[in-house]
Amino acid sequence: MAAPGEVDIVVASELMESGRAVQRGFISKEITTLITSTHRVYSMTEKIALGDGRVDSDVLLESSRNAAKVFISGDFAKVAESTKSLISAALYGALAASGALPFEKADFIASIERAGVGVANSIKAFESSFEIAMQCISPTPKIASVDISIGLKPRDVSTGPVKLSPQEELAIINNPKSVVGFKLQDLAGRIKAEFPEPVIVMLVNGIKRCADYQDVAYAGQYLNRLLSVRDAEAQHGDGTSRVLLEAARYTALWMTYEDTIRVADLKIRRTRFNRVGEEAQVQNDQIMQIREFLHPRSEEFADTLPTALGRWLLRTKAVTGIIERLAKNGIVLQTTSIRGYIMLYFIARLKPIRRRSLRFNLEQERMDQWIVLINREIASNYELAYEIAECANLIKGYGDTHANGWRNFILVMEQVVSLRNESDVAARISELRKAALADEDGTKLRAILA
Repeated sequence: MAAPGEVDIVVASELMESGRAVQRGFISKEITTLITSTHRVYSMTEKIALGDGRVDSDVLLESSRNAAKVFISGDFAKVAESTKSLISAALYGALAASGALPFEKADFIASIERAGVGVANSIKAFESSFEIAMQCISPTPKIASVDISIGLKPRDVSTGPVKLSPQEELAIINNPKSVVGFKLQDLAGRIKAEFPEPVIVMLVNGIKRCADYQDVAYAGQYLNRLLSVRDAEAQHGDGTSRVLLEAARYTALWMTYEDTIRVADLKIRRTRFNRVGEEAQVQNDQIMQIREFLHPRSEEFADTLPTALGRWLLRTKAVTGIIERLAKNGIVLQTTSIRGYIMLYFIARLKPIRRRSLRFNLEQERMDQWIVLINREIASNYELAYEIAECANLIKGYGDTHANGWRNFILVMEQVVSLRNESDVAARISELRKAALADEDGTKLRAILA
């Protein structure tokens, strides 16, 4: 069994694994050769964080480099993908180049040939990684970049690009119509004519997201909802449009809340099937199966129903009890099967009745109250208005995650009301908001409020 400080060679197939080895003391500056792939697979802790829970890849890379006697890094996952091999073959090439074992390069290649499985591709991966590793241990090593390319959190194509260059942003600001389809041309024109430049890019992404979620009229409702914030910002703001920008960001996210219709729609999109196939490297002669693990609550069923019927369901314990018993252990649905796909397809096609649903009307009311609160504070305490806008970040996700986020949001908003006349109220709300994002159940937030 490996003992801390006494390991000669550590090979990590992903950068977080390298970081864990350093954290646990297995890497020694005196004896350890550390070989790691620099690509990232997000850990479960990173994925479930309410805020940005990502670990800084540059920090992981630097700590690994500083801890080891010999450090070899490269995107060996990309090497494996490009050679249609496995990452083990790529890491094997890096190990051979390290000189940490008393064997020649030919001996390593011979062992691959003796295995007799995927020999040609494995040798290609081996050779490519051998060269990468040799560059790392040369007198002037080339620092490998960190490419987070595998295990990304799913991104809906309707949200727009992850990060735009200054030139791309300027092009959108000058002509919002250039990046939207025919149906959104009028709304893009409204954005250019009615809103300040700092929020144009955000608003363009917002109307695209809302139209994708519901329809063009809903995208227009998104802009209408922000008009009062625009006016208050123009009259009482500090010239930065900060409050309007954050209100635009979180209004778009709030208006596209994740209900059963949205979840079903995203799960059956062609882009999702293509992405999963690419990440799994599915070949033309292979069959891909995707199984969804769902755990619907009675609230999710009620939320999708018309308002009166949804309220009746939540009041009727016999019905909610049946639903909870049926879904107690979760539901496994294969979306790549005809049955599973059709089930989600029909749920996704309920979009036209969403406006009459219990959840839709509830969320519209909640959003309007939040907007009123922002507008009230812009004139008297701009920083507080900004924090109120930011607090919408607490409301996210689906099921229990959303319920917990909403409870935390209410707790913070109660403090806004009770502390609004205090001089440091904005700083206090900022502290509470960050505490609420620290854990899902609000433990840290409640500890501060106690």
